[in-house]
Amino acid sequence: MNTVGWLNAQSNWATVPSFWPAPILVGIERVVSEDPMSWLKPLIACLVLTGCATHWSTDYAAPLDAEVTRTWHVHEVDVLIPEKLTVSDENLLMPPADIVWHGDPDGDRRAQVSAILNDGIAAGTTGLVGDRPVKLEVVLREFHGVTPIAMVNAPSAVYNIHYSIRAVDADTGAALTEPAEVDADLAAHVGADLITASLEGSDEKSRLREHLAEVTAGWLGIGPDPREEFTSVGR
Repeated sequence: MNTVGWLNAQSNWATVPSFWPAPILVGIERVVSEDPMSWLKPLIACLVLTGCATHWSTDYAAPLDAEVTRTWHVHEVDVLIPEKLTVSDENLLMPPADIVWHGDPDGDRRAQVSAILNDGIAAGTTGLVGDRPVKLEVVLREFHGVTPIAMVNAPSAVYNIHYSIRAVDADTGAALTEPAEVDADLAAHVGADLITASLEGSDEKSRLREHLAEVTAGWLGIGPDPREEFTSVGR
């Protein structure tokens, strides 16, 4: 069994601390174990996870020319989620799927992820007030979020988000840019950081939308360049 498989097998041992505030407890399953050493097993999993840390990034090839994009106004953001992308609702440390999202109630995860992308990317275009109507076409490659059990037990975690984006004329459909591959990874709040953020009124869904807005504004050349690399545990 590989490391990810082993860790997923251990996830049934994890429990949710009773002192966590209500906003964090929502959506987190409490798992009861009769194993007297169950308190030690999440710690072992975390130690192994620490050894699985890898590099992640917010990245794209190059920003667009601001002199060009400032002549645009974005009329529409069209998000396509290919049918071939797999979806998992399993509450494991690292579910093996393309789409993983637990930040909304049970439902259509494709639609929920599409809404986050649409809202975040659209928010990043508000600085464009030119005359040319433009549509942004987005094709999702991966949206691997953080599960409740990882939020509780992992030493760190990452939202792994990858998509392509291009601009087309909203009236004619003519391509204005080549498709750009975008990595929009974001370090997640886990453990004590998640508790602190929740008590301060911050939630991961809002953070993701804000992050996507910053990435989009940077790609359009109208905002600070958000490209960076960081190290975290992830799939």
